[in-house]
Amino acid sequence: MAANPTVNVTETLGKELLAASPDLIGMMVKTFAEAVMSAEANSLCGADYGEISPDRVNHRNGYRNREWDTRAGTVAVAF
Repeated sequence: MAANPTVNVTETLGKELLAASPDLIGMMVKTFAEAVMSAEANSLCGADYGEISPDRVNHRNGYRNREWDTRAGTVAVAF
């Protein structure tokens, strides 16, 4: 099962590059981490977010904001 992208990465990164954000690396780490965690949750549930499926074996219980210390600095991720 492939995860459906919830963020248009090209558009988001393009906007950041145009704005010359000094926190571009942090934003990229955040986007990547959230995409990987979403794909893992989809896999564990047996269905994509919001999808009704007879194969679903679990339900998501929402997201919590957490701070994650990385080499690119502290990144606020929702998982």
